[in-house]
Amino acid sequence: MRSKTILLGALFAFGLTGSALAQQCGGDFNAWREGVRQDAAADGVSERGLSALNGARIDQKVLERDRAQGVFNQTFAEFANRMINDYRLKNGAANLQKYADIFARAENEFGVPGPVIASFWALETDFGAVQGDFSTLNALATLAHDCRRPEIFRPQLIALLHLIDQGWVPADVTGAWAGEIGQMQMLPSDYYTKGIDGDGDGKVDLKGSSPDAILTAAKNLQSLGWKPGQPWMEEVRVPDQMAWEKTGRVNKLPRSEWAAMGVTRRDGSPLPADGMPTGLVLPMGHKGPAFLVYDNYDIYLEWNQSLIYTLTAAHLAARLAGAPRFDVGSPEQGLAPETMKQLQTKLAARGHDVGKIDGILGAGTREAVRQEQLRLGLPADGWPTPTLFSNL
Repeated sequence: MRSKTILLGALFAFGLTGSALAQQCGGDFNAWREGVRQDAAADGVSERGLSALNGARIDQKVLERDRAQGVFNQTFAEFANRMINDYRLKNGAANLQKYADIFARAENEFGVPGPVIASFWALETDFGAVQGDFSTLNALATLAHDCRRPEIFRPQLIALLHLIDQGWVPADVTGAWAGEIGQMQMLPSDYYTKGIDGDGDGKVDLKGSSPDAILTAAKNLQSLGWKPGQPWMEEVRVPDQMAWEKTGRVNKLPRSEWAAMGVTRRDGSPLPADGMPTGLVLPMGHKGPAFLVYDNYDIYLEWNQSLIYTLTAAHLAARLAGAPRFDVGSPEQGLAPETMKQLQTKLAARGHDVGKIDGILGAGTREAVRQEQLRLGLPADGWPTPTLFSNL
């Protein structure tokens, strides 16, 4: 789980407000570590947690990962077809059956369906098989000391010290390079504030106990605003012509309006003519896959901010719930990463805010593409094509 929204929430969960927001970073590591010790002690961490901090070291491999990380530059079809494989579908179904009572409890208590939780479980760690082998203490100390994002990672380091102090995790606990722990890759602040003992053994073990991990993930999704009994995403069919400029995740319209425009369910049956708000997402343009996304889909973006990852996770959940594989359609050719950079440069020159020129089709670039498509009289679906590029 790598959402900046969630990470920043830890600033307040552990009382790190006011002067603590102006975090010290860099410089002599020992002196910096002493400052962390003082903050942790003031936050209630006692000797066991404070002593663990003595063993923290800078991990250069963590910095390399942090500098090298990138958002997905594959298309939705490429990424989803790679990530939603037979292993995950087979083991997802098996785990939904194996832990049926736990998943039922998760939905009864927190309103989150089992397939939704199982999809994250699959994508994050292959159901606990690959949890990461970085020292969590060193990873968080490294990222908190580094001056790139100390305001995000210092609270997570203090949360980890709380976990160690309470005996929930050992000082040498391992996980992902950015500090996530366990089968669902939970951040230390969420582990500490939302951890649930699902198997009744008297402790919260998100690495070794699947029931603990499942229920904690459900509680976390509920805390982010998951709406019980409501859908998250469904595949649909779109007509050959419609007001493409109305599409997009954030432009939510009543289902009745999409139905009036000719949008149907995948099997051709009509959409309910009701007022439920939903956005129409076309990740590869108006000739590619099409999905209606509901308010619950927005919760996926609190878990991970990538559209491609979250669409994949939401579709995997739908597959585990019985839906067929998405229809890729016949999308128009997209742009290679280097050409995408050139497109972003052109868009920025026209005054659009595309963020970093990185060859990634992010939200800013999609919106800029949509605006230019409108200006040029092209279908405003947010999908950059060679036709758009040449017209610019």
